Amino acid sequence: MAVTLTIILVCSAVLAVIDQIIKYFVLENLKPVGYMSVADSIFSLVYVENRGIAFGMFQGMFWFFSLMTVVFIGIFIYMIVKKIFQGKLFYIASTLIIGGGIGNLTDRVFRGYVIDYLSFSFFSPVFNFADCCVTIGAVLMIISVLISFGEKKHE
Repeated sequence: MAVTLTIILVCSAVLAVIDQIIKYFVLENLKPVGYMSVADSIFSLVYVENRGIAFGMFQGMFWFFSLMTVVFIGIFIYMIVKKIFQGKLFYIASTLIIGGGIGNLTDRVFRGYVIDYLSFSFFSPVFNFADCCVTIGAVLMIISVLISFGEKKHE
């Protein structure tokens, strides 16, 4: 189990680093201009300082969300160590959630806000790579848990 946890944490750290590298380039290149159209009116890059959580919800609750991120990361590590859920899908989901959580937590701690920059015309909130990791990880986590409960039900 130690090897699995180590792989998950290393991959999570890689995702968090990728997130921070992207945000560095956003700060350097997008912040000065604020907006850049990429695909006509469908997709653009928009510099946003998000003081809430994913997709700009619950603005101004910095310490609460920072603490909740640490708690959730701890819960996922506990579930991995105690083998509460297992399987590749669960481990991938955990990696994405932990990596995205660390990426946005890094912003909150060192900047006081999360840098968002991805904007689609058909989806109003602006978001970032870490948000994508957390969201995809959460969907995969739900699927993983449902599969796990389905398998236990058949036993």
